[in-house]
Amino acid sequence: MDWLTAYKIPVGKTAQIVFDWLKANAAPLFDAIALGLEALVDAILWLLQGPPPLLVIAVFVGLTWVVQRSWKTCLLVLIGFLFILNQGYWEPTTESLTLVLSACVVCMGLGVPIGIAAAHRPRLYRAMVPVLDLMQTLPTFVYLIPAIVFFGLGMVPGLIATVIFVLPAPIRLTQLGIAATPTALTEAATAFGATPRQLLWKVELPWALPQIMVGLNQTIMLSLSMVVIAALVGADGLGKPVMQALSRVNTALGFESGFVIVVVAILLDRMLRVGGRK
Repeated sequence: MDWLTAYKIPVGKTAQIVFDWLKANAAPLFDAIALGLEALVDAILWLLQGPPPLLVIAVFVGLTWVVQRSWKTCLLVLIGFLFILNQGYWEPTTESLTLVLSACVVCMGLGVPIGIAAAHRPRLYRAMVPVLDLMQTLPTFVYLIPAIVFFGLGMVPGLIATVIFVLPAPIRLTQLGIAATPTALTEAATAFGATPRQLLWKVELPWALPQIMVGLNQTIMLSLSMVVIAALVGADGLGKPVMQALSRVNTALGFESGFVIVVVAILLDRMLRVGGRK
């Protein structure tokens, strides 16, 4: 087998060359991306940490009522956030929510248009599938390396790594929803003189809305799963106490912070669960 291992395909060296070239020649682009993402993160963080916690909780309960129309779900959201406040994790929770909401804005803003384009162009989607598979199966720790190289430490590299990992979900689900629009429905709309834009906005998107909402739900859940990993590159939030508990072997701190993450995940899932509205 020596003949097979005599020449090693330079995968790592090629990646290093690409990263070095990008760092040397695309620095202004990465600086602009970092500034835009920092502004988004700061705005969301100000909205969550500026007002009194009880006011923010009331807003979340109100949004839950608008989406779900269920007093039981609203009560669950209220109790969950009051529990987080009682445990003293309000600030880390708002920081994690900032990361999640920022990832949602970026992923849905990119994923839905890309999914629509992929649904209308099957060849494009077939070409995208290997890339989407790679984005979801490559170990998430690998994303942190170029994120640190291009953006340093803090919330931005954590957000970039989260977006890379999460983006395939809204793309796939949007493509599935648009592609599943019944042919009879689109033919009827076309027969009545609908333009391609009207067909998209009045037929395809309404039909695909449940799938798009599932994509939003998956985006939130997957983003929340990246909270601890993002803490490795300096992102604030609930991942920091988890990492501190791990380094100190502190069972109490680890269980507290881990349980708060579970509570946040349950609350966000119940708030945006598809089909919850009656």
